[in-house]
Amino acid sequence: MWSLLRQASIDKLTGIIYNTSMEKPQIVIDTSVLIAALRSRRGAAHKLLTFLGSDKFEVNISVPLMLEYEDVARRLIGEILLTEQDIDHILDYICRVANRRRIFFLWRPFLKDPKDDLVLELAVTAGCDFIVTYNERDFQDVEQFGIQVVKPKEFLQKIGVLS
Repeated sequence: MWSLLRQASIDKLTGIIYNTSMEKPQIVIDTSVLIAALRSRRGAAHKLLTFLGSDKFEVNISVPLMLEYEDVARRLIGEILLTEQDIDHILDYICRVANRRRIFFLWRPFLKDPKDDLVLELAVTAGCDFIVTYNERDFQDVEQFGIQVVKPKEFLQKIGVLS
């Protein structure tokens, strides 16, 4: 309660307390989005990564997801202009700015792909609002957990950085 009051403003005339702060959306970025961002600087995936660490949203990671990011990103070396060191710097930055979560419960299998299950488990653990992915079909029925599945462009529109 005290933290809410510190964020609130009090109308001196009426004594009404207004809390005008808004919580940032919590998201998990699926590997498909990271890979698209590494492949091209032109799309919504890359634009999304440029907002990591900003006040627009909070990204959440887990050890299994970071290991998947690393595995898939390293397979791109030689296909993209980024070097192994560039990829390491990007992954290190994600680790630095993201909320690191531990997964204590497993609901596998819930989705068809076990690698998608690890994204869902993280999103549930972190209380995420969104899973940002290019593979929306892979995350069918996750709405029952209160999570929206959106593409990067749609998410950027929702947070008001893309029209």
